Amino acid sequence: MNIRNTLMVAASVATLAGCAESVDKLADRVFETASGQVRLMDARLPDGACPRSLAQDGTPVDSDISWWCSGFYPGTLWYVYEYTNDDSVKALAVKHTHRLDSLLSGHTDHDLGFQTMCSYGNAFRITGDKIWLSHIKENASWLAKRYSPVTGVIKSWDSEKWEFPVIIDNMMNLELLMAADSARLRDIAYSHAVTTMKNHFREDHTCYHLVNYSLADGSVLGRQTVQGCSDDSAWARGQAWALYGYTMMSREAASAGDPEKSAAFLAQAEKVASMLLSRLPEDGIPYWDFDSPDIPDDFRDASAGAVMASAFTELSSLTSDRRLGKACRKMALRQIRALASDEYLAAVGENGNFLLRHSVGNKPGNSEVDVPLTYADYYFLEAILRYLRLPS
Repeated sequence: MNIRNTLMVAASVATLAGCAESVDKLADRVFETASGQVRLMDARLPDGACPRSLAQDGTPVDSDISWWCSGFYPGTLWYVYEYTNDDSVKALAVKHTHRLDSLLSGHTDHDLGFQTMCSYGNAFRITGDKIWLSHIKENASWLAKRYSPVTGVIKSWDSEKWEFPVIIDNMMNLELLMAADSARLRDIAYSHAVTTMKNHFREDHTCYHLVNYSLADGSVLGRQTVQGCSDDSAWARGQAWALYGYTMMSREAASAGDPEKSAAFLAQAEKVASMLLSRLPEDGIPYWDFDSPDIPDDFRDASAGAVMASAFTELSSLTSDRRLGKACRKMALRQIRALASDEYLAAVGENGNFLLRHSVGNKPGNSEVDVPLTYADYYFLEAILRYLRLPS
């Protein structure tokens, strides 16, 4: 085991030993840091740019609004405002959310759910202002245009390499369809979730990254794990998307008055959760791929840990399995504490003004390896806010 991983494990053991700060104090500390970082990020960003990551030399890597991550910084601002009630942060959240308005102009990317729900979705949830709701409904209608009744799922990339590719990430985008208050769009979301449940998962409840479908008859043409270490490996963030996606769909189906669908999606989330609980390392922060041959001398993925922490927290309040619920809650707190440690959480003014260090975007593609990622920050703050809402 290399020195860095030894220190990470040591830090996690110390955190779990009972000497850790209370969750309330942890939240105060993290959101104080976040408040400083998001202001510095706003001051640095060029007009029209969205924060994405850092290059290996530490220089900022930004995107335009079309990049799939464009909604995460506005969403992070909304979470900081939700915790601090600071109107100056709210003003930044409004400004950066409105920067995405032009996505309404016929944009049909499969990641519209990420882009819309993190920004406009949180804006509507927190403020209740219906000006945000119109964006949600409009973008949901555009996302639905990528659905095929032949395959029963929403297409991911437009690519000559695959006929009809669908990645597990698409599960996250179904929240947009569920939020639009449309029976037709809900049915599309249900179809996608049910079909993905059938075709994306292995017997051990891990999932592939990508399934390629035939447009002729909807049959599966192939299965791959494009961003993992092999097609048969358990790419960590893919497993996180699966856990979060089915937990979210269970909640949304219940809210829509569809108990049978909710129960089916909850059962799938529970299976994924049980698998993860059996495979996560001591501090709860996964290596970038559970099956990497280089473990323990390989990179952790803070972004996957943050997504899991948020999903585990919500699942703990939905499952009727008391033992599983307790285990999910315990793991979520373990992950939150690890991410709030000095190993992962940057000081104000450091780390390119991102919160978390040590995320992995696409290691096989040598892209965004051991760097901050904007979505890691978003789901980390979401996990803390969700945990604070749990009954004591």
